[in-house]
Order: sequence, then C-alpha cells, then structure tokens
Amino acid sequence: MDKTLKNFALELLFPSFCLGCKVEGTFLCQDCKATLEISEYNYCLCSKDPQRLPAGQTIGKCSRCRDKVLAGLYSALPYKERVLTKNLIHNLKYEPYVKSLARICATIIIEHLALAKNLEPALWESSVFVPVPSEKSKEKERGYNQSAELAKEIAKTLPLPVITNNLIKIKKTAPQMKLSAAERAENLKGAFAIKKPAEIAGRKVFLVDDVYTTGSTMAECAKILKEAGAKQIWGIAFAREG
Repeated sequence: MDKTLKNFALELLFPSFCLGCKVEGTFLCQDCKATLEISEYNYCLCSKDPQRLPAGQTIGKCSRCRDKVLAGLYSALPYKERVLTKNLIHNLKYEPYVKSLARICATIIIEHLALAKNLEPALWESSVFVPVPSEKSKEKERGYNQSAELAKEIAKTLPLPVITNNLIKIKKTAPQMKLSAAERAENLKGAFAIKKPAEIAGRKVFLVDDVYTTGSTMAECAKILKEAGAKQIWGIAFAREG
C-alpha cells in the first residue's frame, strides 16, 4: 500500500488528537507547539541551577561540572514547567506507545539547535549519534527504543550515522524515578557495555535520550564510550530537569 494512503487509512481508523488541546488530526497542533519554550541557549551539565553558557563557548561545562566525562548537553525544553512536555514524553515512552511522536520531538530538538546556533557544520564533523539503550524487556514491550527513534529522526536533518545495538544495557536496574542522585549513579554502575569499540574509537559521539534529570544515565554511558576510545561525548535530550 502507498505510504500516503496507508497513513490516511490509519488516521481514519485511529485518529490522532493534540496532546495539549485535544484537537483532532495531530498529536501537537501549531497553537500548542507555540506555547512550548524551546531553549535559545546552551546550559552547563549541573543538575541544580545549570548556568547559561556564553555564546560561542565550545565546551558545555561550567567550573562546577568541568570534571564530568560528558563534554556538554543540548536540551530543547524544560521538563517541569509544561504538562504538554510531559505528555509528549509519556506517550512516546509509555502506553499507548506513540512511536510517531519521535518525529515531532526531533523537530523540536532541531529547532533548539538552530535557535542556540548549534548547527554549524564544524560541530558535527566526524560525529555519530548513539542512543541511550533501554532494557531489552522494555524495548520488546514498547516495540522500539524511544531514544533510537529520536536519533533516527534527528539524523534526517543532521545526516550523521546512527549507531544502534553497540552501546547496550547488560544489567537490569531499578527505576530511576524515585532514587536520589547518589542512588541513581550507584544503580547504573556496570549497567552498560560496548560491543564494537572500533565503531566508536576516535569519533565524536552525540548521546541521544528523551530526558536529562541528574545526568547519571548519560554520565555512565559517556564513561563506557570514553573507555571504548570515543574522542568526545555530548548529550542531546528532548527535555531536562533543573
């Protein structure tokens, strides 16, 4: 079946409704999208009171977070301030598992990168996207890894290789949501591994995830990627707390 015809048939059978105002026909209408405060700036990695970084600064860290393995973070939206942001993430990540939301979220990430002047070609040379992996049981239940879907959609605008199934999760961990920052870091120790270091060695890696909270997940992934020979690791998140 032609893709356009297939999408039309699916829309007739399972109509989409805006996650903000419930208008039919889209999961995010233009009026509701306009209410989202897409960041025009880059901020440091600190989970508490992150500092806005000066324009043109090439390292995404302040003096407080300069020892972190992650070189910096690009994040499009604040997580706490908008119910709509939470709805977008929830429906992508949990039931009803709306996979197509990855395209909408990726578009917002690209808008952030443009507004914050992070689309200069030099920033992306010799780079790859690596999605933060999820547990196999969760991925099987969902039918996809939401971070991988985000990375694939971002790569349609920034045509970098997306390396999946290399950085993998090898240990079942407790849900991070109710843990303190210290407990989150401990919970993730030894949870990730690299299968093919040669794919990573010498390259700049952009780790892609849906939410950056305390940074413990990306920090542990960055540590493993650095050990595998990655030249530099940056994070890209749809939303961040703090």
